[in-house]
Amino acid sequence: MSDNALHDSFFALHHGLPRQGPGSDTTTRRLLALAGRLPERPRVLDLGCGPGRSALLLAAEANAEVTAVDTHEPFLAELRETAAARGLDGSIRTLDADMGALPFPDSSFDLIWAESSVFVLGFDRALAEWRRLLVPGGTLVLTECVWTTEEPGPAARAFWEDNYRLRTVSANVAAAVDAGYHVLGTVPQPESDWDEYYVPLAAHAEAADTTVPGMAEAVAGARAEIALRREHGSDYGYAGFVLRLADPRWRTRPETAADAAAIRQVVATAFGSEAEPSATEADLVEALRLDEAWLPGLSYVAEAPDGTVAAHALITRCLVDGAPAAALAPVSVAPAHQRTGAGQAVVRAVLDAARLRGEPLVLVLGHPEYYPRFGFVRASEYGIRPGFEVPDEAMMALVLDGSVPVPPGTLAYPAPFGV
Repeated sequence: MSDNALHDSFFALHHGLPRQGPGSDTTTRRLLALAGRLPERPRVLDLGCGPGRSALLLAAEANAEVTAVDTHEPFLAELRETAAARGLDGSIRTLDADMGALPFPDSSFDLIWAESSVFVLGFDRALAEWRRLLVPGGTLVLTECVWTTEEPGPAARAFWEDNYRLRTVSANVAAAVDAGYHVLGTVPQPESDWDEYYVPLAAHAEAADTTVPGMAEAVAGARAEIALRREHGSDYGYAGFVLRLADPRWRTRPETAADAAAIRQVVATAFGSEAEPSATEADLVEALRLDEAWLPGLSYVAEAPDGTVAAHALITRCLVDGAPAAALAPVSVAPAHQRTGAGQAVVRAVLDAARLRGEPLVLVLGHPEYYPRFGFVRASEYGIRPGFEVPDEAMMALVLDGSVPVPPGTLAYPAPFGV
């Protein structure tokens, strides 16, 4: 049997499937929501688009101008036909191209989308090669198969070692941060996303003509994959990653002992002024350093181009009805660097560090028009309220790990806050 016969049979078996990997419109919408505010007419690159389920949703619901890329022309033809039938042919352009050799100039897209396709290149290579295509501050959304346990069983490990090297969500998050991205969110995909792919695929396998050269092998491969999921699905799953390019103007890092005086100056002038610094918040930071609520590695600075500290953000331990959570406060930007992006850079960096540390939940009391850009929503949506009176919209929560239940109850800040 030739490789061409197996290739042709594989695509014949998959032809007409609504999806070419685990997913759903619900998951696509969740990922899109995490991407945050987009331009009025965002330029989107959908890589490994298949028959275009995501491309169609993005064009219709995000008013996107989508360039949909795949190497299988029948998928692209199906997408063009569906787009025309829905009146979206003016919003979707198809291209038969290799996602590892894309013919676009730098900074061509506001958003790159890759559901169930990043395995073609591998997670690390994709992040490295696709970043040039994004505008400054652009967003990359992808879904990837991941280990969901630190100790997968031998059957699942043997299968994936032969097919594709999996990592955990946390390992991929660390790789994304190392590659120069901030993590806006991760989404563990539900079992129903697998059903949307495997139930139609199993029906195709049942109806396939296995006398066609290569079809018996294609069917056997599909059935083995479905059986593995059925018997060992607790070991692995699919997850979505929403990533944003870090702002290269600001170097962010954990504080060192040598930064203490500079941080005090930034905090005092941010909450006061150069002429009249405020000691209250600066004293708070120094008190928290000595408190049991201090979390090593979660006091971050952003450096100006000359190496001075331009901004500072701190996360410490708090409690919600006795359950551990994390509090973002204070966030300070030196007056000379306010409204330059330094504050956003240091907040995103310390949130990345909290995610990598395994913190599932961050709470902030702050401006309701500022913090939602980082993904914060009203804490009351999770049944969390502070033990003192504040406007409901000012007390906000950000879930960093959706696999951990969010504890409802009363928020208690560390003692140095005095509340």
